[in-house]
Amino acid sequence: MNNPGKLVNILIGKAIIETLLVGAIAVWFYASAFPPTFRGWGEILENSHSVVGWAVNNAVPEQRVEVQLFVDEGFFETQIANQSRPDVKAAGWATDDWHGYKFELRGLNEGAHEVRIYAPHSSGAGVRYTLQLLGDPIRFTVNSDGTWRRR
Repeated sequence: MNNPGKLVNILIGKAIIETLLVGAIAVWFYASAFPPTFRGWGEILENSHSVVGWAVNNAVPEQRVEVQLFVDEGFFETQIANQSRPDVKAAGWATDDWHGYKFELRGLNEGAHEVRIYAPHSSGAGVRYTLQLLGDPIRFTVNSDGTWRRR
């Protein structure tokens, strides 16, 4: 080729197009595998030794969301968020009242603990399975007398 500047421009253009294509594929994959459509929150009820909260899938607001509780990084229990939570509907997060959950936690050892609530999501025709954290991790301490205290 007689004009090396033209070749450099073509290679730069090709690299830009390839970068845009790879970026678009990465964004599509991330959005399908980790959809930002789940919303929720959890908190501990110190007196009842429970974790309560709510979960909504904004993509399908009438759907009941499966929630999974992890205690100290280990799986504890799964359930469907289908208990009455009129506050969630009143706040505009859901189309009906039935998006609450309650996990009973008994027999935790004395000391510091952390719980996390996740909404599982299947994508890629069931090939991929991801967990989306709902709210923030909940940290608390079990005292020697069995009472709980938030940290």
